[in-house]
Amino acid sequence: MNDRQIQQGVTAEWKKSSYSGAHGDCVEVRSPGTAAVAVRDSKDPQGPALSFSPQAWSAFVTGIDAGAFGQR
Repeated sequence: MNDRQIQQGVTAEWKKSSYSGAHGDCVEVRSPGTAAVAVRDSKDPQGPALSFSPQAWSAFVTGIDAGAFGQR
């Protein structure tokens, strides 16, 4: 999943990460409004969701793409 797949104010449904593991180790993301990107644990869909500004989400995804979190 990348931030280009999550369109601000357009992506109302939850989208599961394309890197989801076979064991359900997943996050889901959506952006029903233009002010925030929401992230939740797919194993607990009724649980809490974290909310990030579009700028913070974009910086996070850019960091992942650059290998900043040791995941490359």
